[in-house]
Amino acid sequence: MSESRSEQLAATITAMGLEGVTDISVSAGQAMVKVEAPHLLAVAAELRDRPETSFEQLIDVCGIDYLQYGQDEWATDSTASSGFSRGVSGQSVGRLSFGDEVENEIEQGSRFAVNYQLLSVQHNVRLMMKVYAPDNEFPVVASLTSIWSSADWPEREAFDLMGIHFEGHPDLRRLLTDYGFVGHPFRKDFPLVGNVEMRYDPLKKRVIYEPVTIEPRVLVPRVIRQDNRYVSHDAATVDADGETDA
Repeated sequence: MSESRSEQLAATITAMGLEGVTDISVSAGQAMVKVEAPHLLAVAAELRDRPETSFEQLIDVCGIDYLQYGQDEWATDSTASSGFSRGVSGQSVGRLSFGDEVENEIEQGSRFAVNYQLLSVQHNVRLMMKVYAPDNEFPVVASLTSIWSSADWPEREAFDLMGIHFEGHPDLRRLLTDYGFVGHPFRKDFPLVGNVEMRYDPLKKRVIYEPVTIEPRVLVPRVIRQDNRYVSHDAATVDADGETDA
């Protein structure tokens, strides 16, 4: 969507004066509105029903965990802070788990958020709507299944993987993980190796769960070097000494 069309949409929503909308902005060609959790249902209904916007479709629902947002997993004192060259030594064993003191620094109501991607077929515009869960320990926001029925499974996915509860959802239960799974694997404090592992026990003749036996480790990114190992045969030439050059 063009920048001008997104700016026009942002101006339209601003003129509507919706209660509970705290911020309206345009970034990278995408219009976005931030909504306070208590007003989520009312704002969503207005965006759907008002002729100025007419967002008939909810395309996607995405949960976000802002725990340790902006921090690096890698020691970057002697290397670049981005790209493959940053993998020197890990500061943790995965998922940036540095202790409870980091989590306590998160401002209440700023850890978990939900992004909604909306589409107006009539106006041919898209909008991202963001809401933050007020409670970091037990994140809850209203379910939008009564506004858009397509929110059903995406909200279940966000609940399963991120642990965000959607109040009023008709069937809020796990969607992707196994029955009896403990924890939410997309949370930033969830270990990469998991909490338990399962295997089939031939003596008990059933699947059993056991503590993880994998040694925790940091996954160092693969370094792709620009040398002859990655030069295709078509682009390579052989010099007089038999050395292959690009």
